[in-house]
Amino acid sequence: MSAAARPVFEPSADAMLAALPVAVYTTDAAGWITSYNDAAAAFWGRSPVLGEERWCGAWKLFWPDGRTMAPEETPLALALRQGEPVRDMEAILERPDGSRAVFRPHAAPMYDDKGAVAGAITMLVDITDRKKDEETREHFTAIVTSSDDAIISKDLNGIIKSWNKGAERVFGYSQEEAIGRSITMLIPADRLNEEPGIIERIRRGERIEHYETVRRRKDGSLINLSLTVSPVKNGRGEIVGASKIARDISERKRAEESRDLLLHEIKHRVKNTLGTVQAIASQTFRSGPVEEREAFAARLRALAGAHDLLIRQDFDSVQIGDLMARAVAPFRENRADRIEMAGDDVVVNANQALLLAMAVHELATNAVKYGALSNGAGMVHLHWALQEDGGRRLVLNWRESGGPAVTQPSRKGFGSILIERALQQEQGCARMVFAAEGLHTRLEIKL
Repeated sequence: MSAAARPVFEPSADAMLAALPVAVYTTDAAGWITSYNDAAAAFWGRSPVLGEERWCGAWKLFWPDGRTMAPEETPLALALRQGEPVRDMEAILERPDGSRAVFRPHAAPMYDDKGAVAGAITMLVDITDRKKDEETREHFTAIVTSSDDAIISKDLNGIIKSWNKGAERVFGYSQEEAIGRSITMLIPADRLNEEPGIIERIRRGERIEHYETVRRRKDGSLINLSLTVSPVKNGRGEIVGASKIARDISERKRAEESRDLLLHEIKHRVKNTLGTVQAIASQTFRSGPVEEREAFAARLRALAGAHDLLIRQDFDSVQIGDLMARAVAPFRENRADRIEMAGDDVVVNANQALLLAMAVHELATNAVKYGALSNGAGMVHLHWALQEDGGRRLVLNWRESGGPAVTQPSRKGFGSILIERALQQEQGCARMVFAAEGLHTRLEIKL
C-alpha cells in the first residue's frame, strides 16, 4: 500500500487529553467541569464528578501567601470572565489527604463557531519541587551572604568561581578582584604544595574537615585559618569543583600561644619554688637523719610530678590512670611486673590529683621499705573504680601480697597521717587494714 493510500489516524480530543502527562481539564462556559485526564486526578488527589463541580477539581485552593482562594478567583474563572488566557500565576492546592502542591495554571477560553466563549481549558504545571529548590537556594544564599566565614567555590583547576562578603573581610579582596583568579593567590609560597593534594582528594570525592593552615591576605599579612573543603557536583553527579569554608582562628592561635607561655612560666615557677623548699629543708634538717631528708625530697618530687601532669592539662583536670602511672613510676624500676594497675576512666580535679599522688607515693614508699616491694616476690595491686551509689565517689584500693608478714604498728606514721588528713580536706576517707598477707588500703574521695 502506498503512503498516499494509508489511512490517516486522527485521535480524538479526549484521547489526546488522556495521553498528556501533565494535568489538563476542561469546563463549559459556566465553569462546570466537562473532562479531565488521569494526570489531573492524580494531581488533585481526587476524581471530581463531571457536570457537578465547577472551576477546579482541587479539594482546596490557596494563594501563595496562604489566603484561601475563592472559586471566582480561580484562573479558569478569570479566563472565562475576561475572555483572555490567564498565565503567570501561582497557587497552592491541598489534597484530601492534607498534602499540598504549588502549581502554575495556564487557563485559556475556547470559542464556538460564532466566536462566543464555549468553555475553557486549563493546564496545571506542578512546580512544587522547583519552588523547594528555589527556597533552598535562597536560604543557602542568605547563609553564605551573611556568614562571617569566608565561603569560596573553585573549579578543579583552582580557579575561583564564587566569593562571599566573609571572604572579602577575611582576605581583603573584593569579589571582582577574586573571581576568575587562581586560589593560589591566597597561598604562601612555602605552602603551595598543599593545593595539589587538596584537589586530588576532592577529585576522589573526599571531604576535608578542620584543616588548619596559613593563608596570605591582600595586604601581605598571614592569617591562621581552619578550612573545610567539600566536593561540588553537577546535575549528573560529576565532581566539577570544590566549596571551601575558611574560618579565621588567629585569635584562638594567639590565645593558645599566650596560654602555653603562661603555663611554661607557671611550670618554671612551681619547679623553682619546690627546689627552693627542698634547699631550705636540706639546710634546716642537715643534722637530721639522712633517711628523713631523702623521704622529704621524694615527697617533693612526687608533688612536682603531679604538678607537671596538671600543667599539661591546663591545671583543669587529669585522668586518674595517667596520675597513677606518674605516681608509681619511680618505684617500677626493676619491678614493672610487680605493680599491677587497672581501673575505670575517671577524671579528677587539680586538688584531688595532688592529694592522690601524694597518698600513692606514701603507700609505694612504705611498700619498698617494709612491704610487698621490699623483697623479690611481692606484688602490689592498684585498682580504682567510680561508684555512684549515694553520690559520685572514686574508690581506690591498694593491696599488697607476697611480702613480709604484716603487723599492726603501735603508732601511726607520718605517711598515714598525711593520707588521712589530706583526704579529709576533699570529703574523703582512708582505711588501712594490716592483714597478715599484706597491707590493704582503701581510699575514697568525693568527685
